[in-house]
Amino acid sequence: MVFIVNSEKEIDNSVFSKEELAYIKTKIKDKQKLISVNRLNSFLFVVVTDKAESYKSHQEIRKHASKVVDIVNENKIASITIESKTKLIGSFIEGVLLSNYQFLKYFSEKTKNTFSEIKVLGSISKNEIDEIQNITSATNAAKDLVNEPVSFLNAPQIAKEIKKLGKEAGFKVEVLEKSKIEALKMGGLLAVNKGSIDPPTFSILEWKPAKSKNKKPIILVGKGVVYDTGGLSLKPTPNSMDMMKCDMGGAAAVIGALYAVSKNKLPYHVVGLIPATDNRPGGNAYAPGDVITMHNGKTVEVLNTDAEGRMILADALSYAQKYKPEIVLDAATLTGAAANAIGHYGVVAMGNADEKFMNKLKDSGNNVYERIVEFPFWDEYNEQLKSSIADMTNLGSGAGGAITAGKFLENFTDYPYIHIDIAGPAWMKTKVDYVSKGASGVGVRLFYNFIKNY
Repeated sequence: MVFIVNSEKEIDNSVFSKEELAYIKTKIKDKQKLISVNRLNSFLFVVVTDKAESYKSHQEIRKHASKVVDIVNENKIASITIESKTKLIGSFIEGVLLSNYQFLKYFSEKTKNTFSEIKVLGSISKNEIDEIQNITSATNAAKDLVNEPVSFLNAPQIAKEIKKLGKEAGFKVEVLEKSKIEALKMGGLLAVNKGSIDPPTFSILEWKPAKSKNKKPIILVGKGVVYDTGGLSLKPTPNSMDMMKCDMGGAAAVIGALYAVSKNKLPYHVVGLIPATDNRPGGNAYAPGDVITMHNGKTVEVLNTDAEGRMILADALSYAQKYKPEIVLDAATLTGAAANAIGHYGVVAMGNADEKFMNKLKDSGNNVYERIVEFPFWDEYNEQLKSSIADMTNLGSGAGGAITAGKFLENFTDYPYIHIDIAGPAWMKTKVDYVSKGASGVGVRLFYNFIKNY
C-alpha cells in the first residue's frame, strides 16, 4: 500500500506499529521523501510530497512511483493500493503506468512484470483516472512502434498500425500509397525512398469532434523514417546506426498524441501527417548532388543523403497548407546537433509562431517534464542554405545545425509553425526513472497537454 502525504501529521497512525512509525518519522526528519516498510509478505510505502504542487513536485512523485514499481516487481507483488488526499495522486498513477512498460515481443521466454493492478483511494475521479490510463496507453503504444525493428515496421506496416490504433481510439485514417504520392509530386519523400525495396506511405490522421473549439485545425507532423542508414552518405556503425529504428520517433509521438486526444475526446480538431519510408543506399538511391523538386515546387540540392528527415517533412509541411491551419507543430529525431546541445534532458524547439504558442508549449513541457529549450530562429541562418544551382541545399554550411534544419523546413510553411527536435530523448540507452530503456515515447504527453490546454 502507498500513502501519499504532505506532512508527517497526515500519516494514519492506525496502519503502522509504534516501531514502524518511529522509523518513518526518523526518515522524514532526514528529509527522505520515499520510505518503504517491509513486512515480508507485503510492503507499505510513505511518499512525502511538497505542498506547493509545482511541476517539479509532480515530476518527483512520478520518480517515486517508478521506484515503487521496481520494488513491487522485484518482490513479485501483483497489486498496489494508493491512498492520497493530494492532487499529486494523478502523477503518481501516471508514473506507475509508465514505469511498468515492457516490450517482450521478441523474447523466446517472456518474463512479465507481476504488477498488474492499481487500487485507488483518494481525491481523484474515475474520469481523471481514465484520462491518465488513455495517455499512458498512448505513450506505451508509441514506445511499441519505436521499439519495433524495420524487419517488421516498414513504411506500409506503420500505415497498418496507424489504422489499427485509429480504429481503437476513434480517429480517422487515410493512407496515401506511392501512386498518390507521385501524383502529388512529393519529391522529397520519393527521393529518400528510391533506395528502398518498400514503397513509401503518407498517412493522414484526423480527430474532428462535432463541436470543435478551434475553427482551424491544429496540425501535428511526424518524421516517419522507419530506419535510417544515412543512404549513400552512410552512417558509421555501430555507434550511430544500431539505434536508427528510432528515427520514426516523431511519427510515433504524433500517432500517440492522436490516440490520446481521440480516446479522451478532447474538443479540438487535430490532424496528424506521417510521411514514412526507410533510407537505404540501394542501387537507385538518391545521391549527393541530386536536385529534387519538392511538393511545393521548390528545388533542393542534396548535399548529404543523411539529411533525409527534413526532405520528407518538407513535403508534409507544404501539404499541410491545404488545411489553412491555426498552428502546425512537427516532431522529429532530426539532428545530432540538438542531441549534443542538451542531451536527453529536454527537447529543442524553434519557430515563427506567435509567442503565445511557444509559451503554451513550454508550459506543457514543464507539466509533463519534457522540457522545452527554445533555440533562435534568426533569418541569418538562411544564408547557410544557399545553393548555386537550386533554391536551397538540404544541409547548412556551418554551425547551428539544429537551427539550419528548422530554417530549411520553414521554407515549406505559410502558417504559424513550431519545429520540435526530439533527437536527444527519443531513444534512451538506460532506464531513467519512469522513462524506459530504448523507446521513451517522448512527445506524446507533450502534444496531448498542449492540445488539452490550447
